[in-house]
Amino acid sequence: MLLLLLATFVVLLLFVANIFFGSVDIPFADVFDILTGSEPRHESWRLILMQSRLPQAVVALFGGMALSAAGLMLQTLFNNPLAGPEVFGINSGAGLGVAVVMLLLQGTFVAGTMSIGGYMAVLAGAFLGAIFIIGVILLFSTLLRGNIFLLIAGMALSYLTSSLISLLNYFSTAEGVHSYLIWGMGNFGGVSTQQLPVFVTLAGVSLLMSLLMMKPLNALLLGNAYAANLGVKTKRVRALLLLLTGFLTAIVTAYCGPITFVGLAVPHVARLLLKSNNHRILLPMTILLGGATTLLCNIICQLPGESGLVPLGAVTPLL
Repeated sequence: MLLLLLATFVVLLLFVANIFFGSVDIPFADVFDILTGSEPRHESWRLILMQSRLPQAVVALFGGMALSAAGLMLQTLFNNPLAGPEVFGINSGAGLGVAVVMLLLQGTFVAGTMSIGGYMAVLAGAFLGAIFIIGVILLFSTLLRGNIFLLIAGMALSYLTSSLISLLNYFSTAEGVHSYLIWGMGNFGGVSTQQLPVFVTLAGVSLLMSLLMMKPLNALLLGNAYAANLGVKTKRVRALLLLLTGFLTAIVTAYCGPITFVGLAVPHVARLLLKSNNHRILLPMTILLGGATTLLCNIICQLPGESGLVPLGAVTPLL
């Protein structure tokens, strides 16, 4: 319990640091005045704080929590320490959707009589690509009996989508390849204040649902046969966990781009700290550490100051 309280304090501290520190130097007193509703000395500072730093901190927090929870649930489901959101090709599926929009459709997504362009087209492509991969994995889960075969099928899907992305890049223009490369670096600052409530609602509801899975996850630690004897409907739980982890990953990847290693590494850090596999404490700790990790990464991305930002995709693996 003490470690959970400490992790909560660290998350709050890093969240505040994300608001007070950034690529633009704003005095602490002015940041405090803006947050309390006072008139700032420069209106641009209010825009930076309320339109950039605050939404970015919220997105980093929920993004890290979602990916970490997804990683832990997948590692428990497959009893494999190397399982993670990247393994099943969900990130690659989102990347394929974006590649189709950017490189094949020239930045415009068309669905029937509706046409979407710009950032919303990229968002729609990423989400649909990730959801498609989730659907394929769920289909495989009904056909393949063993978890190890499902894991191999997920890895095969990941390689397949990566190959298709490479082909699209090869036949695309230099401008299209550059745009896709920028998206592939990941970014917590791409969610506007108008899109923020949707992102927080989707991620928040999915995280709450994952917390409801603590009891079945503990049962799965004992093996599928023992879990079934305890009354756990293993097939249904497996399908639900795949859908939930896929949805968590799809939300974050669609809004923020592919963010690697967080879902794989953070659950192991939580286990090392707690020295326990009990999901009643392990899952909340993993969620808190995931939020803390991505908030720290977001601060590191701001280090160059006004001269530029470090790509998020380069920071998370290094950390």
